[in-house]
Amino acid sequence: QVQLVESGGGLVQAGGSLRLSCAASGIISSIRTMRWYRQAPGKRRELVVEITGGGDTNYVDSVKGRFTISRGYAKNTWNLQMNSLKPEDTAVYYCNVFGSYWGKGTLVTVSS
Repeated sequence: QVQLVESGGGLVQAGGSLRLSCAASGIISSIRTMRWYRQAPGKRRELVVEITGGGDTNYVDSVKGRFTISRGYAKNTWNLQMNSLKPEDTAVYYCNVFGSYWGKGTLVTVSS
């Protein structure tokens, strides 16, 4: 069992930055790949970025060069640094492991 808790969302103006965090508890030693998803109002949930245990990353094209995923100093956390935010980044952001464990999400709202 793994529990995930996202934090760091909020309201920011276009061009601003936010830093999201995902804290995992439970059997975290078995976590290899962490994924961040987002779901905008009226849209399907989409994969934003994933990071493997080896540090390889894969970003959706729309966030390349603006978002950076990293593992926190505390090895049970993963961070998502989001810069140059755009209104279309507005969504609930979720972290996910093993494809089936989800946090409750954190809302990011980018105003124009």
